[in-house]
Amino acid sequence: MRPHSDTPAPLSPEGAALFLDLDGTLAPIVARPQDVHPDARRTGLLERLSRVLDGRLAVISGRSMADIDRILEGRVRPVAAVHGLVRRRADGGLEETPPHSGLPAADAAFRALATSAPGLLVEDKGRSVALHYRQAPGYAATAHAEATRLANETGLVRQDGAMVVELRTPGPNKGDSVRAFLSEPPFRGARPVFVGDDITDEDGFAAAAALGGFGVLVGRARATCARYRLEGVAETLDWLEAALWAG
Repeated sequence: MRPHSDTPAPLSPEGAALFLDLDGTLAPIVARPQDVHPDARRTGLLERLSRVLDGRLAVISGRSMADIDRILEGRVRPVAAVHGLVRRRADGGLEETPPHSGLPAADAAFRALATSAPGLLVEDKGRSVALHYRQAPGYAATAHAEATRLANETGLVRQDGAMVVELRTPGPNKGDSVRAFLSEPPFRGARPVFVGDDITDEDGFAAAAALGGFGVLVGRARATCARYRLEGVAETLDWLEAALWAG
């Protein structure tokens, strides 16, 4: 991985497939995940981009499918949720990895910790459970230690994010989702472009690069598999809108 700060040129829709993260990419990061709501500009932009790209647009997010559909008002059909553990194809078919048997124990342990640590927030995603410490940064080390202990005991996969640690069912990641979409119409044969902000998006960046496309990191410059970088959510939306003119 290498640090990158180059701004990408406006995306040419011809032959491109666009894979977009949600939080920190299409929507600002907020203290509580449930406080992200639908946005008319974002919804309209995604609808127009999907038309320009002939349907080659998918959202790949750590959120649950229900949450993604709530925020995007159900306007994007190809979606990979929970980092790829649940995937809805462009034809509407659903592929789901069964939940791991260790999730109830992990959820209970995270909730027990949250009751004694004000500001910690537990999010149950069905196939993973996340412990957010954005409102309690002093508990970061405690949260990570508990997640490590539970991963060792249950066989769940620990996955770190921006001010969150998550225990997920073993299975597909965001890069696997990119590869799966590209094996199907209307994505097959297209040049993948993955846009995301978090460490969890590195699998998507790497997959896009390996398949002849590239990644775009959103946010502060860091070591990354992405080729380009955009400063934040506002700049990302502006860059996506420019693709409409390029099309």
